[in-house]
Amino acid sequence: MLLFIVLAAIVVLLLLITIAKLNPFVALIITAIGTGLAAGMPIVATGDQTGIIDSIKTGMGNTLGFLAIVLALGTMLGKMMAESGGAERIARTLIGVFGEKRVHWAMMFVAFIVGIPVFFQVGFVLLVPLIFTIAKQTGLSLVKIGVPLVAGLSVVHGLVPPHPAAMAAVGIFNADIGKTILYSIIVGLPTAIVAGPLYGSWIGKRIHKEVPKEMGDQLAETDENRELPGFANTLITILIPVFLMLIATFADVFVESGSLAKDDTLFLAAKFVGDPVVALLIATVYSFFSLGFARGISREKVLKFTNDCLAPTATILLVIGAGGAFNRVLLDSGIGDYIADLATSSHVSPILLGWGIAAMIRIATGSATVSMMTAAGIVAPIAAAMPGTNVELLVLATGAGSLILSHVNDSGFWLIKEYFGMTVKETLLTWTALETIISVVALVLIMGLNAVV
Repeated sequence: MLLFIVLAAIVVLLLLITIAKLNPFVALIITAIGTGLAAGMPIVATGDQTGIIDSIKTGMGNTLGFLAIVLALGTMLGKMMAESGGAERIARTLIGVFGEKRVHWAMMFVAFIVGIPVFFQVGFVLLVPLIFTIAKQTGLSLVKIGVPLVAGLSVVHGLVPPHPAAMAAVGIFNADIGKTILYSIIVGLPTAIVAGPLYGSWIGKRIHKEVPKEMGDQLAETDENRELPGFANTLITILIPVFLMLIATFADVFVESGSLAKDDTLFLAAKFVGDPVVALLIATVYSFFSLGFARGISREKVLKFTNDCLAPTATILLVIGAGGAFNRVLLDSGIGDYIADLATSSHVSPILLGWGIAAMIRIATGSATVSMMTAAGIVAPIAAAMPGTNVELLVLATGAGSLILSHVNDSGFWLIKEYFGMTVKETLLTWTALETIISVVALVLIMGLNAVV
């Protein structure tokens, strides 16, 4: 019955948005309430049971608590890159090195590198001004350039430590962090190539999207006559949050090795500046100087830029928050636990089991992190009881499963849809398809690697 409810909820949500033409924010909230009622959740909290309204508030608050800050700071940084010509400088350099026909390959590799230490959403808002600028300059479909970008970011988000879920899975399975990173790169790069430049080129010929005017006006300014900032200056500015988050990662490694204690001032300082919010804040303020004041842009203009660029993010934040509310109702209704119980009663290899459980929970709840953590917790004791299981590959398998079939209950789905100005159908054909390709290709490569190692 729970499986029927979640399938029905997804169908209703799609119909409300595509046929009834309801605003996605309103449609998501209505669907979340209906799903909770159908699953037997009380309207308000009673005893140990979470109420539907409380679940919606919690889901929206938890989702926006992090994303609102990240999107706001990332958009300001993107605006400074756009107005100063920094995004245009990097775009021209990439086009010059790779050529217009191969610039989508450049975006995949840039995303793969930048995405290793940062959250998916952070990497996306950092790099989206580049794809907007490149799309405007080359006339290429935003889909052809954007798919490789999000594919590179998504692969490292799901497979490569030090991302939080992958790091947690390493701990749950007692896996070796070095081997896990090595295997994740061996599996991740070919996967990103298939789901990114290859699929992006194919689907880009069938779905041609221009840069959305409102977001494009904020994040993709171009002027042939203006003096552009240096490539090194711009690159340093955009990589500051990456370096700061890497510092926090190295601090964790030193703690694991015993070189640092968790109460050391150095460790606490590294974790503070390496937090995604603080790292982006530092990078954004630095951009005011490196791309603004140092190049003769007045304080009044910098203030105007940062105020103007926030308006287009309001709709995006509301839709993403509503997606988080829908996600939370699915979790609190017990659907995730039910799917996990079904999977554990089957008798398959731990690697396939980890991938399968993570995939089912991902489809039902929309959260990659929740599905990976849940799958790891379920499979770890099973793997421990089966000698010879490669736990490093088990980490990758659960990560690959957690990426499959992102759809309307995933906040990432709405992030991509709104920034790229696509319809729900177009988002399903691009974002949902590439996430599924990543999951399946990664599983095939993991199984192949398992036969070797």
